[in-house]
Amino acid sequence: MPTLEEQIDITAPGDVVWNHLHQVEDYPQFVGGVRDARREGTSGVHVDVETAAGRAFGLDAATDDLRPNRTMTWRTTETPHLSGSVSLLPIDATHTRMQLRMEYDPAEAHDAFGGPRGFAQSSAIERTVRADLHQFKDLVERTHPLT
Repeated sequence: MPTLEEQIDITAPGDVVWNHLHQVEDYPQFVGGVRDARREGTSGVHVDVETAAGRAFGLDAATDDLRPNRTMTWRTTETPHLSGSVSLLPIDATHTRMQLRMEYDPAEAHDAFGGPRGFAQSSAIERTVRADLHQFKDLVERTHPLT
C-alpha cells in the first residue's frame, strides 16, 4: 500500500493543536469532501463524504491515542481501507509540528472517491492532504491567535 507522509508547522502550543484534532465535528471545516462528522462511542468516528462525482457515502473509522497529546492513529473499519497516524512534536512553547502518515489502497480509493487513476491519483491525493493540513493550520491559528 502506498504511504503518504506530510508535515506542517502550526503556531500554537501542542495541547491546543491536540484539542482541535479531537474536535471531530469540525472536520468538515478542514477535510476536503467531508460534509458531516461525529463521534460514535469512545473511539469511533463517522464521516459523511461526498465524492468527486457528487455521490455521498458514510465512512466509519476507529481511533486510538497511543501517546496522549502526541500521537493518534486511525483506520477505517471497512472499504476503502485507509489508515494512518498524526503525531505532534513540540518545536517550542508556541509552535508545534504536525506529522501525518497515511496508507491507502489506490484501487479502493479510486472506486470510493472517483477521480484519476495511477500516478495522477496519487498526486491528487497528495494535493488534497496538503490542502487539508493548511486548512487545519489556518483553523487552529485563527481560533487561538497568539497575542
